[in-house]
Amino acid sequence: MMGELFALMSMAFALGMDAFSIGLGMGMFRMGWRRVFLIGITVGVFHILMPLLGMAGGRFLSGTFGTFAGYAGGILLMILGIQMLITGLKGSGESLIAPVGFGLIVFALSVSLDSFSVGLTLGIYGAKTVMVLVCFGTAAALLTWAGLLLGKKVQGMLGKYSVILGGAILFAFGFKLLGLERFFF
Repeated sequence: MMGELFALMSMAFALGMDAFSIGLGMGMFRMGWRRVFLIGITVGVFHILMPLLGMAGGRFLSGTFGTFAGYAGGILLMILGIQMLITGLKGSGESLIAPVGFGLIVFALSVSLDSFSVGLTLGIYGAKTVMVLVCFGTAAALLTWAGLLLGKKVQGMLGKYSVILGGAILFAFGFKLLGLERFFF
């Protein structure tokens, strides 16, 4: 059981690293502590729901959605990044997609799509559902908070240029998820 817990925590940490990276970019938005807390909880909940849906999905879906989830997440992140870059370059303080309301759902969904695919695989191998969900949700929430808080620090240092940096981080991460870097590097 300890070996399985270690494996699941390692997997949860790896899956949560995208939440950390994207949280770093989103942390460039001006937001209060309550918003940071809500974002972390929302990402954690999505990292519980998506693998649960994946585990319930079964074996025959894994081939189809495994690839699709990565592409969809990459496209969503690139869209968020472009939107933040445009907002930063225009110098307007208001963003079309911010980590509130619909923007928060898009953000949480984009960082949790890969956990759907992993959930499909874990469901096939009969992993303990509750253990998987607790590990994934906890790691995602903690790593999101860490990224957002670090992003807030950087935002304070960079001022208005922090939105541009945040957008570039989100765009680059989406670019990587789509596998497009192999054409340039």
